[in-house]
Amino acid sequence: MTRTRTLRIGTAGWSLPREAAAAFPERGTHLQRYAAVFDAVEINSSFYRSHRRETYARWAASVPSGFRFSVKLPREITHDLRLRACARPLRTFLGEVEGLGARLGCLLIQLPPSLAFERAPVTRFLTLLRHRFDGNAVVEPRHATWFAPAVEDTLRAFDVGRVGSDPALCADAAIPLAKMPVSYRRLHGSPRMYYSSYDEAFLASVAADLGATGSRTRDCWCIFDNTAHGHATSNALRLVELTGAQRVR
Repeated sequence: MTRTRTLRIGTAGWSLPREAAAAFPERGTHLQRYAAVFDAVEINSSFYRSHRRETYARWAASVPSGFRFSVKLPREITHDLRLRACARPLRTFLGEVEGLGARLGCLLIQLPPSLAFERAPVTRFLTLLRHRFDGNAVVEPRHATWFAPAVEDTLRAFDVGRVGSDPALCADAAIPLAKMPVSYRRLHGSPRMYYSSYDEAFLASVAADLGATGSRTRDCWCIFDNTAHGHATSNALRLVELTGAQRVR
């Protein structure tokens, strides 16, 4: 049987800009109000600091059953240790996010721009990850060496997707790795990262691409990270309208 594909649209974090407040219920915590409209969110704060398992559990208990969280791996693992000798912090992190239970939808592995692809340490890290976690995971590389067929073969061997980003380092970096269990886009704002809003033409093109995502992909995510001036929320709301995305309850 083929599982129905799920399209999830949301933002990095669940802050609610004043300009978009009318689109959300007036009552509840920010997360509860956010989750009444969107069915996915990306937790970026986990990159900078750990959260207790009980905190994740509290967040999970405050959203509908169909809502999903994506959680960014700590910088200790990706930037400080650069995917090497990280068994202990990875074990700690995975133990914390277990608090999300079934509402954990994806792990985001964002790499530093200086981290070139090396097969041996990447394979060791992904082996370690898959030994402890069998859910959706995606990597957002930011070095040109990661965009080659041999790298794709490595990621496919572990069922780890590659993020499609904007702005993109190269043409391949703009497109999520095809025919994977999860397709994941991160839209950071362009031309000014984190600050710029996207125009109607760009959002329409994203909506068309999302509609054409391959049938093998079970979960399709699009996260707006242009949060500095609050544009992520309005862009995400508009993309929901353009795609006709239905909330997963």
